[in-house]
Amino acid sequence: MSLIDKNGLKISSELFDFINNEIIPGTTIKVDEFWHGFAEAVHILAVTNKSLIEKRENIQKKIDEWHKQHRGKEFDREEYTKFLKSISYLIEEKEDFKIETINVDREISSIAGPQLVVPVDNARYALNAANARWGSLYDALYGTDVIPGEKVNGFNEERASKVISYVRKLLDEIVPIDQISWTEIVNIGIKNEDLVFSNGKEEKFLKNKDLFIGFNGKKEKPHSILIKNNNLHIEISIDPNDQVGKFDKASISDIVVESAVSTIVDNEDSVAAVDAGDKVKCYRNWLGLMKGDLTANVEKNGKKFIRKLNPDRNYISRYGKKITLHGRALLLNRNVGHLMTNPAILLKDGSEIPEGIMDAFISTLCALHDFKNKKNSRTGSVYIVKPKMHGPEEVLFTNTLFEKVEEVLKIKKYTIKVGIMDEERRTTVNLKECIRQVKNRIVFINTGFLDRTGDEMHTSFEAGPMIFKGDMKKSIWLNTYENWNVDVGLSCGFSGKAQIGKGMWAMPDQMANMMDQKIGHPKSGANCAWVPSPTAATLHSMHYHKINVFEEQNKIKSRSKAKLSDILKIPTADRPNWAIDDINRELENNAQGILGYVVRWINQGVGCSKVPDINNVGLMEDRATLRISSQHIANWLHHGICKEDQVMEVMKKMAKIVDEQNKNDPAYQKMSDNFDKSVAFSAACDLVFKGRVQPSGYTEPLLHQKRLEKKASN
Repeated sequence: MSLIDKNGLKISSELFDFINNEIIPGTTIKVDEFWHGFAEAVHILAVTNKSLIEKRENIQKKIDEWHKQHRGKEFDREEYTKFLKSISYLIEEKEDFKIETINVDREISSIAGPQLVVPVDNARYALNAANARWGSLYDALYGTDVIPGEKVNGFNEERASKVISYVRKLLDEIVPIDQISWTEIVNIGIKNEDLVFSNGKEEKFLKNKDLFIGFNGKKEKPHSILIKNNNLHIEISIDPNDQVGKFDKASISDIVVESAVSTIVDNEDSVAAVDAGDKVKCYRNWLGLMKGDLTANVEKNGKKFIRKLNPDRNYISRYGKKITLHGRALLLNRNVGHLMTNPAILLKDGSEIPEGIMDAFISTLCALHDFKNKKNSRTGSVYIVKPKMHGPEEVLFTNTLFEKVEEVLKIKKYTIKVGIMDEERRTTVNLKECIRQVKNRIVFINTGFLDRTGDEMHTSFEAGPMIFKGDMKKSIWLNTYENWNVDVGLSCGFSGKAQIGKGMWAMPDQMANMMDQKIGHPKSGANCAWVPSPTAATLHSMHYHKINVFEEQNKIKSRSKAKLSDILKIPTADRPNWAIDDINRELENNAQGILGYVVRWINQGVGCSKVPDINNVGLMEDRATLRISSQHIANWLHHGICKEDQVMEVMKKMAKIVDEQNKNDPAYQKMSDNFDKSVAFSAACDLVFKGRVQPSGYTEPLLHQKRLEKKASN
């Protein structure tokens, strides 16, 4: 790698040229001033960053020692809580407060809806996600298992009729017509600024006439009707010449709904970026999104075309004025956490730059272009989601980092907004105090089962063997944690100002199950929840039409608050006298998930994809999957539930199954041909057998090391 010496930094020439020649032109930033301010800030910030990581390790050692000293004794939660306070793991809560964030886009503050997460290193996926603000409900239903029966290619009248019937019932529920059903109407028109429906005998109006806000075409024969319900829009397209409209008695040809209101463009768990070349690819795509000129060459059904960002959508209001609706999801950028470093830039002492510091500066520098064109934020804000922070001190450091970025880039204080991912236990138990540290820039908190459980297991590694992974979802600590996050967010004034989020639906092919289950997220008070695809976003948006999240939040404010003592109930097994077959099944399930993901990460640099599980069910996997599965096996090894040779036998058995599952991928490299020489298999094994000593149980250090090794051998 060619390095450029600049202000005490050694910078990859590829990254240096990219910043100077592609990002900075078009901004008011001067190249030399940027590098001077950047170098000065980085050398100060890196010292604090390092000390915070060391503090994590010191705290963990004390917790491990406490559990060792109390092994065999009955667990005393009160004594444990006092201990956590004595080592500053658990800090005292101060007085109540409300967040003070200003200049927040409505997609964050007042529109509840689905949220996509997309890897930034794939331009086509990133564009799909940005464009997923609007989606065809007809297409989403027609192509998924929400509608029973065989999914066929091309147009099938019987299946289309089922879709239409499904949607009519849905409209009866969320946009009811007075005294008649949507199934009866044969004509839609506009009279005296009101929407009028005819069933061929009489004319009726919406029960709530205010839901109708606009249209396109002529009033007597509109091309489309615009409905607004719970702050989300529905466009009803009317075309008697369309394939669907032809046999629909009201000539409705499609229902286009506001879907992914916001999207997290991810530099972290869903990408495999280990060096300067990888990082430039990520930053370049983000720059294209911020400039609004990102494109991708796509081939679909034998046709080639260029994908780009969708334009805004225009309508005429019921009163004859112009309505313009944003055509794209509001984009947030998930930077990496505080732990990892990257060889793209070396500091004065020869150490690698903390990657999170580099991400903050460069992703914000790219976003300066959006201040002019407002393709993304209309309030002049930059949204950065920060993962894997441990407690208020680390959140305070993020605030300091963002202040430094604003200072160097000469932008207004609090321009950079922050999202706190509540996925580490030290952040959970101190969530209120974490939020306090960024009360002027906080816009997002969320919960996530996988990472949070991974940290739960690593933090309490010495407490004993953990319960089965599937039982975690029924455990007291997890359900309390989900409620605690909402309770704290609402008590800090998030409602109407910031997002409270819930986790991913990981099975993109099981949309019927998603429609049954994921309505629980808006009911829980979450005004956004993660989905794996634009199709899933379109379907999940229906839940937010059925549930007014802000009304739910008002109800939740008066419920009994979740208890800290329940969050601190460690999920160890009371009597781990499990049958060997059950143990092996759990090992196989974990091992298969680890191997199926790692082999693509190491060999192909794929950080997020649909990976078949042990039952051949496709799951959207990212690094969080590895953390929970590897920590679970490592914990069982440590406590003698299984033995090393037993686990190695399972790993080899499952590697063969993973190889078979991927046999149709021409780029796939098998592990089982030569286990000793497979870097991917070696990485998967290290995650398990060295899992005990990984910082906070994270998988990144080992994955990055092995990916660099693999790239060097290619």
